[in-house]
Amino acid sequence: QVPLGESGGGLVQAGGSLRLSCAASGRTFSRYAMAWFRQAPGREREFVAAIDWSGGNTLYADSVKGRFTISRDNAKNTMYLQMNSLKPEDTAIYYCAGAGSIYGRLSELKTEYPYWGQGTQVTVSS
Repeated sequence: QVPLGESGGGLVQAGGSLRLSCAASGRTFSRYAMAWFRQAPGREREFVAAIDWSGGNTLYADSVKGRFTISRDNAKNTMYLQMNSLKPEDTAIYYCAGAGSIYGRLSELKTEYPYWGQGTQVTVSS
């Protein structure tokens, strides 16, 4: 079991910004890739962004590229998602996820991430 806890969600107007955080504990955080996913009502959980163990490589969904930035601070066992120029279609529950393989490659696949947080709600009003 790898506890992951998201924070930073909330209500924001379109065009605004939010910064999500994901705190990890229970294992060597710095050895694992991490990712953000989101799920809107009535829709499948979808990939948002991923970052490798070092923080040197990132991957983004086309829908957020250029607006969202994923980062991590291994000294603090924390991952972040800076979300700018938010749109109403970004409204969803945002989940952080931890990969299962040490020093693994980046992936958009939910199945590559066995560890999940409880989610944080992001609501963007028009």
